Amino acid sequence: MTDFEIEWNRMINGEIYNAVNPEFFKKLEITRLKLWEFNNLKPSQTQKQAEILHTLFGSHGTNMRINQPFRCDFGCNIFIGNNFFANFNLTILDEGKVSIGDNVFIGPNVNIFTACHPIDPAERNTGVEWAEPVTIGNNVWIGGGATILPGITIGNNVVIGAGSVVTKNISGNSVAAGNPARIIKHLTPGNNCHDTVEPC
Repeated sequence: MTDFEIEWNRMINGEIYNAVNPEFFKKLEITRLKLWEFNNLKPSQTQKQAEILHTLFGSHGTNMRINQPFRCDFGCNIFIGNNFFANFNLTILDEGKVSIGDNVFIGPNVNIFTACHPIDPAERNTGVEWAEPVTIGNNVWIGGGATILPGITIGNNVVIGAGSVVTKNISGNSVAAGNPARIIKHLTPGNNCHDTVEPC
């Protein structure tokens, strides 16, 4: 196993790793070239957009739509279910695994982070990092401008209000909003809840 493969496995497993290994920058560049092509295609070139995303993600289901521009770090650590929609300016830092379920809607300017840096500046300046995975369940709506921090799990049937910063896990069948986000309403699955909160 090469030095890079060792560091990559450490990253995926949530261990401290050397993020300034030159091979990381090479892999990031490959992804950014794909994203540059994706983001500069004409909006009508939906087939070509889909082809690029297919080569980018670890896996994805059917009926996936991501509006340009979209940004991520590696792409291969992102796993998306069926019926996925993301509006403009979705950013995913996928040093850790990002798992997204079925029927997930994401508003514009949403951030999903897995990368973590040391608080101590001397340690941070050495280039070490670690990553914590993010899991988003089925039937989730994330409102515009929300940020999901590393290590977060969002349950099924959740609405995240616009502009929220999610710092703790959000249990299923709920509406969460604020900075830091907190549950403001519990939902009964199957009820018409559209008048309870306006997330975006």
